[in-house]
Amino acid sequence: MHQYKGKLIIHTGSMFSGKTSNLENDIKRFKIAGYKTVAFKPILDTRHTTSEIVTHDKAILEAIPVKDIDEIIKYLNEYKPDVVGIDEVQFLDGDVEKILEGINGFLANGITVILAGLDMDFSGHPFEIVKELMPLADYLYKHHAVCVKCGTDAWVSHRKTKETARVVIGASKEYEPLCRKCFLEEREKEQEK
Repeated sequence: MHQYKGKLIIHTGSMFSGKTSNLENDIKRFKIAGYKTVAFKPILDTRHTTSEIVTHDKAILEAIPVKDIDEIIKYLNEYKPDVVGIDEVQFLDGDVEKILEGINGFLANGITVILAGLDMDFSGHPFEIVKELMPLADYLYKHHAVCVKCGTDAWVSHRKTKETARVVIGASKEYEPLCRKCFLEEREKEQEK
């Protein structure tokens, strides 16, 4: 797996599309190949225990909770891993430019970086950090969940609650994957109410 040294691998898409499962699988493969790996998750993600990344199908990956890219940089400087995974990268606190600078620094030092993150928020607007990272990726995977209304590929994570904040941590009680057509139909119904 030496061909991935210093490469950026991104798994993106809507909720329930397998982004975190793919991150977890990638980390496992590198670990099996003998690489020193570490995974991080933003402290904002409070859906499970603070020291684990848990996929929707209940696979578990040990993770270090972090607030921002500075905490990741500090850890990497001390422990020098070969492979770094960051789940829910869109929830890292801080300036987009600073996050980009940190990730580019990891790559320049030969560290393989695997990211999983939502490409869009519940209203269909891109998360800035993911939007900026996607063109930098060596390997970019856009994953699709299944639209719960019609069964085609989902495009966005539709929020089922009335909350209007951009970030509301949740899972299937709060969100459902929808294709573009079904999402636009739901938005139209919501605006009529």
